[in-house]
Amino acid sequence: MLKSTQWCLAAAAALFSGAALAAASEAQIAHLGQELTPVGAEKAGNKDGSIPAWKGGEMTAPAGWAPGKVRPDPYAAEKPLLSITAANADQYKNRLSAGQLELLKSIKGYRMDVYPTHRSCGYPDLVYQRTKENAKIAAIAGDGFELASATGSGFPFPIPQSGVEAMWNHKLRYEGQGRIEPNYTLLSPSKGGSDFTKIEYIAKYLVPFQAPTTKSIADANGVEFYFFQETTAPAALAGTLQAGVYYLQKLNEGWQYFPGQRRVRRLSTYAYDAPLIGLENTYYVDQAWMYNGMLDRYTYKLVGKQEMYIPYNSFALRDGTRFNDKTLFLPDHLNPDARRYELHRVWKVEADVRPGQRHSSPHRVFYFDEDTWSIIVVDMYDAQNKIQRVQEGSVTPIWEIGACDASEDYVSYDLPSGRYWGDIFTIGQKETDWLAGKEGRLKPDMFTEDYLRRQGAR
Repeated sequence: MLKSTQWCLAAAAALFSGAALAAASEAQIAHLGQELTPVGAEKAGNKDGSIPAWKGGEMTAPAGWAPGKVRPDPYAAEKPLLSITAANADQYKNRLSAGQLELLKSIKGYRMDVYPTHRSCGYPDLVYQRTKENAKIAAIAGDGFELASATGSGFPFPIPQSGVEAMWNHKLRYEGQGRIEPNYTLLSPSKGGSDFTKIEYIAKYLVPFQAPTTKSIADANGVEFYFFQETTAPAALAGTLQAGVYYLQKLNEGWQYFPGQRRVRRLSTYAYDAPLIGLENTYYVDQAWMYNGMLDRYTYKLVGKQEMYIPYNSFALRDGTRFNDKTLFLPDHLNPDARRYELHRVWKVEADVRPGQRHSSPHRVFYFDEDTWSIIVVDMYDAQNKIQRVQEGSVTPIWEIGACDASEDYVSYDLPSGRYWGDIFTIGQKETDWLAGKEGRLKPDMFTEDYLRRQGAR
């Protein structure tokens, strides 16, 4: 445990110590639902009360709200406790990542407004039940990175013994059984330019591993999630279709339909640091959803926990009555008025490229919100160990599924080019349909090569 950083309670260090791939002990598991929340976070607040105790989350929808309506902000009347800028950033550096500090110091006008902390996230009882089961049975394979066993609808490693276990908690975080989201990606102008690149999509996700009937990897046919995307704008890309299958124990596979050629092609290398199509080499495929895909390129060190300012309760990023894409996306950074930071405890994991492997970002540092296991901040380093990119996600309660989402509204700053992009933003679009998977309106055969071909021929 590093003495130079503000790590959390010494008791937590003792609680989570152990061999890298050893299972949690019965004594450790007994803490779930007691000193720990049912998913493994510390229930207690911090010493000065700036992080409150967890009391089950704040997952009840406001009166009069229904799915499909604008999601009202329960905390809209709150004022910032402090604002962090380049002028005072060093004062708060112990609660910032190295990348956040770099953004504050290098981007003119960049600001982080910090609000009161709300531990608003909770989960359905089934998630708590399956998480406790997983604490006993989930395991990493002998290769050190594949998931060997786990039951669905729960976090696999609520008491992680290694960095790779924390990564699997993020990959299998509960966000419902599937959704349909009209969304877009915006890439900021190149230096000296003024035009944003905007790509609009309709995306569909089916997550069989989160179905109540899933008790094993085999029950989900080895699938982590299915993905389909139809590009609707700009005109040059409209009609482009993509489908992908992200597996639990092997490399994802994907296909793309090209409307100009009227044919489907297999995307044989659409993984790791392959550049995402249309975003001018500012976005690696494995940056989507803060991290996705196989874990075999890196080793993962579980460093410990710390208190950190992270985006949280990000209702403003989804409220088209307050912002639109022209007021939200400023030329050099996201509008600080739309960002809400809170002080939360996070797990820190350092990833380094394995011997014999390669990646354009050979060193990454991941920060996981303890209440959701979502990766919320990522610092990405180049081969010269300079910060290359900085990613920030956001946490928002999704009342209709009884869980929090961190798969929409994330942003990445590419420091060498001075550009940034925002991905899976829904502001100004129709509200995400979070119940599509639960209600059976998404099927596995809607995410195949044949389905792309049929859809392209419409």
